[in-house]
Amino acid sequence: MKIHVKVPATTANLGPGFDAIGLALNLWNEAEFSPASDGKINITVEGEGVGKIPLDEKNSIAEAAMLIYEKTGKPFTGLQISCLNRVPLGSGLGSSSAAMLTGMLGANGLLGSPLSDEEILKLAIETEGHPDNVAPAMLGGLVASIVHDERVLSIKLPARANRSPIHVTIVLPDFDFPTHQARAILPQEVQRKDAIFNISRSIMVTEALRTGDLNLLGNAMEDRLHQPYRLPLIPGAQNALDAARAAGAAAVALSGAGPSLIAFSSKQDPKIGLAMQKAYAKAGLSSRIFELEPSTEGAEVMII
Repeated sequence: MKIHVKVPATTANLGPGFDAIGLALNLWNEAEFSPASDGKINITVEGEGVGKIPLDEKNSIAEAAMLIYEKTGKPFTGLQISCLNRVPLGSGLGSSSAAMLTGMLGANGLLGSPLSDEEILKLAIETEGHPDNVAPAMLGGLVASIVHDERVLSIKLPARANRSPIHVTIVLPDFDFPTHQARAILPQEVQRKDAIFNISRSIMVTEALRTGDLNLLGNAMEDRLHQPYRLPLIPGAQNALDAARAAGAAAVALSGAGPSLIAFSSKQDPKIGLAMQKAYAKAGLSSRIFELEPSTEGAEVMII
């Protein structure tokens, strides 16, 4: 038996929704899991991360898979994992969450699915430490999450049948900006006015994305909790953000902790990505453009 797993990229925060809102995107990592009898984990990788990702038990997918064996108490005999990665590493597009879910879902599938999807999601959130990428990667679509009585509650927000189309342009500069560094620079306390600023706008952002109202999204996609501290550390990022707006993007924000920027528009428009790319080039950075759509589908597991 083999298990095939697909997990989408995600974008989190979405401006003011710090650590609470995430959106799945139609850029997918895939992996195939096969049982082995040598007691080892052997991994092959194609696509993003080749030459950088460990190919043994230190791999993030392998570590997540072993958590399932430990959680269920099932004996481990070995694994063969073949990965096709399309989500760039360290990009602000949820590569670590995608890897974690891939490992957990693949191992769970090989073991006959002893854990439910809800249990997998709970374990992944506990392991990751925050739900904003993991939840939309698992559920698909636009997902809001809260912590209640030490439990994470995540809901997939429904989209209306007449929802207007939304296109996403991602521009990823060639700049190393690890998440732990991006978190370390944030203040431990914020002013009340800044908290109110973000709370009110995060409500508007979720409604705008749920309904496809790009005018509302453009008015609400502002932040005072993380972007003012992170953008200045990424060369050319503020200019790239401004350039995207000038080129016609309805709204622009850091994707997750960055360094990617995400721009929203009603249709694909090459001018938006090229304008951001030009701004990064002026700052001395090369960059890549990804033209994507939001994905209503989340992680998939298939027996093959």
